[in-house]
Amino acid sequence: MNHKAGYANILGKPNVGKSTLMNALVGERVSIITSKAQTTRHRILGIVNGNDFQIVFSDLPGIIKPSYKMQESMMDFVKTSLEDADIFIYLVQIGDKPDKQPDEYSKIKNMNIPVVLLLNKMDIAEHDEVELERQLWQDDFPQAKVIPFSAKFNWNLETLMNSLVTQLPESEPYFDKENWTDRPERFFVTEVIREKILLNYKQEIPYSCEVVCSYFMEDGDIIKISVEIYVERESQKPILIGKGGEMLKKVGSEARKDLEKFFGKKIFLETHVRVSENWRNNDSMLRKFGYRDY
Repeated sequence: MNHKAGYANILGKPNVGKSTLMNALVGERVSIITSKAQTTRHRILGIVNGNDFQIVFSDLPGIIKPSYKMQESMMDFVKTSLEDADIFIYLVQIGDKPDKQPDEYSKIKNMNIPVVLLLNKMDIAEHDEVELERQLWQDDFPQAKVIPFSAKFNWNLETLMNSLVTQLPESEPYFDKENWTDRPERFFVTEVIREKILLNYKQEIPYSCEVVCSYFMEDGDIIKISVEIYVERESQKPILIGKGGEMLKKVGSEARKDLEKFFGKKIFLETHVRVSENWRNNDSMLRKFGYRDY
């Protein structure tokens, strides 16, 4: 067999650049990106195909200590990624220290699975500093291939890809070679809207919101979409909507523009706000929102 295929799972603390890396690798806007922690909530697969290889990348939530059931489910996605990886991509950034990493870092050090450790955000550091940091991580994790990297500018992206392809096991492809993700179109609708909520609101509001696409219909060059935005308390609903509906209209307008770029079609978007008390600790709602399948 001359074909290679495998899962390359991307791990690291929040805000180290995992989603930016994922989008750069796949060449599509698979994952939403903001400067806020917990932007990524689900395990999202991005698929890169070559004539003789297929890499299935997993973008994962940043590793945290859970405070409620939704975060427990997020960390379950991380746990699963430890079990099915053929290669780990572990992201750190300039200034991070090995002894400040979560338990998962120690776990992958003790697993007999190839690891590429990316020292991200090298674009903000001097050359001498980058080399010192690279040596620090190489000394701490001798089995890993340490690559200085910039997800923002795609520096050393080709080096990373070559390293991954070399380490892939021989296998038939896991997905059709035409696919670039495992997620349906509706998922990307909800993620784009959630991104706009994260960018436009402060404090607890973005973290208390979840988005569900209740209607998606293509009609020629037009896509008609209806979404429901859930909050945890009645008091959050008027904040999300804003005076005279101004804030919700802004979110919808920004999301519509991005979705038109994403789908290449005209978008008609309706948004509705619902209240589901304490949904982040509600097993039934977590199943509805795709955090649990049992």
